Amino acid sequence: MQNSAAQAYAKTAQATSNPRDLEADLLIKAAAKLQRVCDDWPNKRPELDEALLFNRRLWTIFVTSATRPENPLPRTIKQNIANLSVFIFNHTLDIQFKPEPDKVPPLISINREIAAGLRGSP
Repeated sequence: MQNSAAQAYAKTAQATSNPRDLEADLLIKAAAKLQRVCDDWPNKRPELDEALLFNRRLWTIFVTSATRPENPLPRTIKQNIANLSVFIFNHTLDIQFKPEPDKVPPLISINREIAAGLRGSP
């Protein structure tokens, strides 16, 4: 019963949250998953694929939404998001092909920086 209440609360919070805050929260969640793997690579390495998949799915949603013709973002912002997404997708493939802990921090940093920008914080 308590679990279903928590789920209902989370669902309501998502429905009433500012979309920018929700996007920032998801980026921080993805960064945290990747950071956990980096912090304990020998033990958390098996979790890398799931963390990369979560991050890639999140960025797929972002780029798809941002680059739609009806999206009111300026063209240059749309292009920047598209370019950043291409980097993230290519870098993710590189990590999957040859996993090394020093390859993951750029993805973490990008997510944290974009989340800070969405929140309007430095």
